[in-house]
Amino acid sequence: MKFSRPQQLPPYILGEIVRMMREARKQGEDVINLGMGNPDLPTPEPIVEKMIEATRKPHNHRYSLSRGIPNLRRSICNWYRRHHDVKLDVESQCIVTMGAKEGLSHLILAITEPGDVVLVPNPSYPIHIYSMVIAGAHPEPIIATESLTIADIEAAIQRAPKPPKGILLSFPSNPTGQTIDKEFFTQVIALAKQHNMWVIHDFAYAHLVFDGYRAPSILEIPGALDVAVEITSLSKSHSMPGWRVGFVCGNPDMVAALAKIKSYYDYGMFQPIQIAAIVALDQCEQYIDGIVDIYKSRRDELCDGLNRIGWNVAKPNATMFVWAKIPEPFQSMGSMEFCKLLLNEGKVAASPGVGFGEYGEGYVRFALVENEDRIQQAVQGIKRVLRSGPKKS
Repeated sequence: MKFSRPQQLPPYILGEIVRMMREARKQGEDVINLGMGNPDLPTPEPIVEKMIEATRKPHNHRYSLSRGIPNLRRSICNWYRRHHDVKLDVESQCIVTMGAKEGLSHLILAITEPGDVVLVPNPSYPIHIYSMVIAGAHPEPIIATESLTIADIEAAIQRAPKPPKGILLSFPSNPTGQTIDKEFFTQVIALAKQHNMWVIHDFAYAHLVFDGYRAPSILEIPGALDVAVEITSLSKSHSMPGWRVGFVCGNPDMVAALAKIKSYYDYGMFQPIQIAAIVALDQCEQYIDGIVDIYKSRRDELCDGLNRIGWNVAKPNATMFVWAKIPEPFQSMGSMEFCKLLLNEGKVAASPGVGFGEYGEGYVRFALVENEDRIQQAVQGIKRVLRSGPKKS
């Protein structure tokens, strides 16, 4: 049988590298995985202990609330007030989601109609592009291989087949690592109001910042609540990827649309997870600096190592990724074949840039999910590939 909606989605390119890595490991090869951005650090112990305690109480085993329990929403709003001086209404401007991907996907389903045009950076995290496709909307690319500017957004508006309904952005950016300042968001909000567009900002890497950089929330901008929502997650900041805790905050109409869709789809996440998430937000901020320090050390190890062997890459000042242009002698291979070469010859798994959209071609993304010793080993494997030159995998 054939079904039209899945057929609109291309093969998951990043999954092909994962498949090859698993096959190599089955053959006994030691492949260093810098491909999938799956945090490897343990969740802070107080969060785990609270989860265990809450799980032992039978009343927490029942259906929960699709919007998230009130105390968790209150903690989220308090987090925004502490970190960004943003005041949110617990009932109308905040909703809990089962991770950022679920929140984004259901939000797009709620606020778009088939054929709507939405501006999306390309390259971008795949769900940013394909949540639109799944919902029947048209993702118009904001072309930005390394950095995205207001001029790039304006060009996408002019290029779009019809007036766009919205803009989806994410800073700090996955995969490029780009960061911006508040003035950029001020211009985004002004542009959105000028063209009658809504704005979604994926803020998944809010805390993973280095070298004194502070990531602004789009909700800090005066008037942002008129047109924008922001999606945040505990996956990276508190090393809780498998817990699937996210939240969407901002414009009450967009939050209400998501809430209505979710009321039909789910009863909320397992309540002990929500209770543990309250502890994460209220009591575990002291762990974030340690998590950030580890990623910074890994970033330095990888970037310094790559530059030392002749692959010139810049150090990102945020995220858990390094976005690197493929060295010139290998450019003609394309990112997929180059990543296969890295895996087969260098025993290093990386993500091909084309997996983040067609404008990601010519780049690869490394995820900082191995310790410094393994990263040193990866650099040596990559060095062998660079020395041997291009070849077919």
